[in-house]
Amino acid sequence: MKKTKRPTEQELLHQWLEGDLDLTQQLYVEKDEPQPEAVEPYQPKRDRDTFLRSLRRSLRLYNVLAFLLCAVFAALMLMTVANLPRYGSADAPTVNEVAQRYVEQGTEETGAVNTVAGMILDYRAFDTLGESNVLFIAACSVLILLRISREKDGSQSSEQLMVEVNDRMYEPKNDTILQHITSFLVPVVLLFGMYVIMNGHISPGGGFSGGALMGAALILYLNAFGFKKTERFFTFKVFQRVSLCALSFYALSKAYSFFTGANHLWSFITPGTPGKLFSAGLIPYLNLAVGLVVCCTMYAFYTLFRKGDM
Repeated sequence: MKKTKRPTEQELLHQWLEGDLDLTQQLYVEKDEPQPEAVEPYQPKRDRDTFLRSLRRSLRLYNVLAFLLCAVFAALMLMTVANLPRYGSADAPTVNEVAQRYVEQGTEETGAVNTVAGMILDYRAFDTLGESNVLFIAACSVLILLRISREKDGSQSSEQLMVEVNDRMYEPKNDTILQHITSFLVPVVLLFGMYVIMNGHISPGGGFSGGALMGAALILYLNAFGFKKTERFFTFKVFQRVSLCALSFYALSKAYSFFTGANHLWSFITPGTPGKLFSAGLIPYLNLAVGLVVCCTMYAFYTLFRKGDM
């Protein structure tokens, strides 16, 4: 009789995490029991208590490593805080010339009447790029954890079909009042969100607030009309392309600004006339890129938490 190699504890743990190992069945077989020769793939046979002890050891090791990692980060942050200047000190960032320059020369140098917009999208545009990437990474993490995978041929899996059926039970059944009000409100909210984004360098607003308004409008439309109608214009591919184009434009445009500014080279980007819609250099377009990322992320979060797909 041909004997089959028994899997190790690590292999059993991996199979259990992947869902290929069922611990509810009786899995124990004597060591000397022969296996049938090439009749069917060998199914793992293991005493459940032994396997669970191995699993507990692995989890304890994971907890110890996680605790040590958190302790190292906490120690680094405490050391950083301990080295910060005291409140009211002459070395504190709040009393240096940076804030004074923002207020006195911000409009002249950036072309933005809204000093906050000029600060976050010109003086500190690199920080804002990091914030936008944080949103994108958060969306990717939620996609990895919650999105239900399709079959290898691209068709819907049984899990997706089951979730689809369950979700249709809670979708509105042609609620006339809700749908008519939504048909009136959604275009208005989208236009107002775009207004807040494009006027963010002139008045209070910007990409984050305007993007949140546009994302709320999409969520309202979804709740009124359901996934079937919403997917006619907003799908997972649309989310991918819009997020990719917005972040790429932001990164490339600011890379150009950083390069020309650091090397004192001529740039076609000018502040323009403060107070005009198309002024403040790239700030209106960067606001638009940030707003699109925020809008797509809000809608993606809602759909993934609701049914695990877009």
